[in-house]
Amino acid sequence: MNIFDEKRAELEKHEFMMVGQHGVYCPSSRNPAKPALDLQAVLAGMEGAKALIQSVMEELRVQRDAERS
Repeated sequence: MNIFDEKRAELEKHEFMMVGQHGVYCPSSRNPAKPALDLQAVLAGMEGAKALIQSVMEELRVQRDAERS
């Protein structure tokens, strides 16, 4: 397992813990199964940032592998 895989697993673990806590403590009054609207916007931003970071990490991994070859 390389460093990218280690950090990805750690990030996903903590993200799951935090999102789960907010979903429990900040339910929407309209739909209790979903978090409040302001929290939904924050979570969407976090998902976008996560996708961006993952794509950059993958690109760096590909470049590093290409340099090794």
